[in-house]
Amino acid sequence: MNYNTKRRVAALLAVPALLFTAACGSDDDSNGGETAGVAQVDGKVGEKPKISVPKDGDPSGKTVVETVSEGSGTAIKASDFVRLDWTVEKWGEDKELGGTWAATSTGESTPRRQSVEQIGKPSQQLPAKVLDAVKGKKPGSRVLVQGTAGDLIGESLNPSSGINQKDVLIWVVDVAGAGHVDPKGEAKGEQAASEPGLPEVKAPSQKAATITIPKNTKAPKDLKEQVLIKGDGKKVEAGQGLVAQYTGVKWEDGKKFDSSWDHGGATAFQIGTGSVVPGWDKGLVGKNVGDRVLLVIPPSLGYGASPDSELSKNTLVFVVDILDVV
Repeated sequence: MNYNTKRRVAALLAVPALLFTAACGSDDDSNGGETAGVAQVDGKVGEKPKISVPKDGDPSGKTVVETVSEGSGTAIKASDFVRLDWTVEKWGEDKELGGTWAATSTGESTPRRQSVEQIGKPSQQLPAKVLDAVKGKKPGSRVLVQGTAGDLIGESLNPSSGINQKDVLIWVVDVAGAGHVDPKGEAKGEQAASEPGLPEVKAPSQKAATITIPKNTKAPKDLKEQVLIKGDGKKVEAGQGLVAQYTGVKWEDGKKFDSSWDHGGATAFQIGTGSVVPGWDKGLVGKNVGDRVLLVIPPSLGYGASPDSELSKNTLVFVVDILDVV
């Protein structure tokens, strides 16, 4: 089974009742929100937007993409990694159907959960057309995407969502961060030997790491971590999107259950917000870009709180190469 990070390592954000997998492009009518039949967006980028629609009049009959506010820096390209805030409403109903602006569930001091995505790759949070709309935009931009559910979501629309194909949906997306990372990137430098009692790691270039569990050794009850290669990049902060290569095995039998190398290379996720298993948040926040980190995660900091997970009783061993943050 493929334990994709977005599905297994990440405890995903609350997904709205709209489930989607369709992928296609969209029209771009970038004219500052003044098109007839297009929702108006108020508020500052970085704060929850206020969406309003004309009381009289019908929505535009085609999908519209507008740059509500333009950011600065390098325009986002295909395959770039992005960290996004977003909200979605149905035309004529002042009700949020889903998004990232809800208060964090892990405490006021914890950064808000956001979506971390790679342009051109399937998302479990946003329809392909909505995610594709930020391509060509700059970090700090706010983008409106408006269209029918049939056009934006298509046949993947959940019939129990209460939304029909003709309903007009309005997404507002803020680009909080973006960056280009080589999907085949890896930590560079001399690797240290594992500390006594920790698994041995061999990491051949461009392949999943080989992790050997020490014989006749009980799994530790607490989180164990070791920096095997010391990077010299930026320190990882809670709330950032972390781009990484990783390989994971079970302590109990040493079998690999997942590796980013098995499904296209570098993967991104938000760190330090409860969006991934606690062992990742505790073990990777504060490390540096360029580090290769060995993590041994007991069930209590892994999937122990998720009894339905196949890994709920396992101690997990990960080798993580931190490639960048967005």
